Amino acid sequence: MAKLPDNKKLNFIQNHPLYRSSYQKLKEFEKARIFCCHQMDHLLDVARIAYILNLEMNLGLDRELIYGAALLHDIGKSRQYEEGIPHESAGEALAAQILADMPKDIAYTEAEKQQILTAILGHRRLRDNPEPLEALLYQGDKLSRACFACPSQAECNWSIEKKNMEIRL
Repeated sequence: MAKLPDNKKLNFIQNHPLYRSSYQKLKEFEKARIFCCHQMDHLLDVARIAYILNLEMNLGLDRELIYGAALLHDIGKSRQYEEGIPHESAGEALAAQILADMPKDIAYTEAEKQQILTAILGHRRLRDNPEPLEALLYQGDKLSRACFACPSQAECNWSIEKKNMEIRL
């Protein structure tokens, strides 16, 4: 069996005190939520879908870059609940701090950090000519939602155009 990669970047992100405290607050805010939540299942679903799309489209983006962006993309959601700040803006600021704290021997390059921050900012609304990682994160985020099977679909305030109402390959 092949040796699995060590994923030092992802482990750093997940164990960073700012990430852990933000994630824990978000978990508390969403513990009684009947709609889609933003916990690890969602974050990993987004990462996996985005990585599959990356492979299918032959984009050549690094797996740890995609997974890092996915782990960080909703980290600002707790600040949205607390302060009303759009979570993509809050998430960009939190992610910038976490990425800046990453030790040099495992850190993303400056260009990769910027790709991650741009992807976090753009994951809710796809702009014209998005960067590849930004488009992947957007698509992975939307495709990760199984609205067609959600028991709370009728109460959801997402428009029908925004809801993922079918299995897509």
